[in-house]
Amino acid sequence: MLEIKDFGLAFAQQHFLSKLNMSVAGGEIVTIMGPSGCGKSSFLAAIAGTLNEGFTCSGEVSLAGKSLLNMPQAQRQVGMLFQDDLLFPHFNVAQNLQYGLAHAKQGQAAQLIEQALADAGMPGYQQRDIASLSGGQRARVSVLRSLLAEPKLLLLDEPFSKLDKPLRKQFREFVRDKIEELSIPALLVTHDAEDSLQAPPISIF
Repeated sequence: MLEIKDFGLAFAQQHFLSKLNMSVAGGEIVTIMGPSGCGKSSFLAAIAGTLNEGFTCSGEVSLAGKSLLNMPQAQRQVGMLFQDDLLFPHFNVAQNLQYGLAHAKQGQAAQLIEQALADAGMPGYQQRDIASLSGGQRARVSVLRSLLAEPKLLLLDEPFSKLDKPLRKQFREFVRDKIEELSIPALLVTHDAEDSLQAPPISIF
């Protein structure tokens, strides 16, 4: 469960959020909508622990009962998906996925990667170069890498915006199914209402 209480976000004298209260249960995906430049990405960064210098936040953010705002970023167990897949082009598929499996032993990691790719409709893709993948395949590998790290929370920063319409629908369904399967809370920010993965989007900006 992600719980946000009286949360505020500001940069210098500009206030983006004030007294925000929200809870997100495991398997639930809350979509937050707002125009470009309104502070959506900074809101996610504050939760992830990657907020840029100059921003300040207040209130409480807790995950599974543990306060996040003063916790080091590496300890928060938060996964993130962005507009760009951020895969390592010089690594093959398995090596990219291995990056999310630092906690696993070598033999176990290979099994987890094999199963994850099979579940994603990409069996046997371990040795494929990233450059040889389609846009949809790259997007799926990016999701798998985030989820193999076993995050307790997934944050999505407009990850569908650069995909064409047919692929966008397919990828939205893949991400939604994975979040529900793992029963982790998720926050998605977007400027497009069609990107909502469960309930209709809400506007807090």
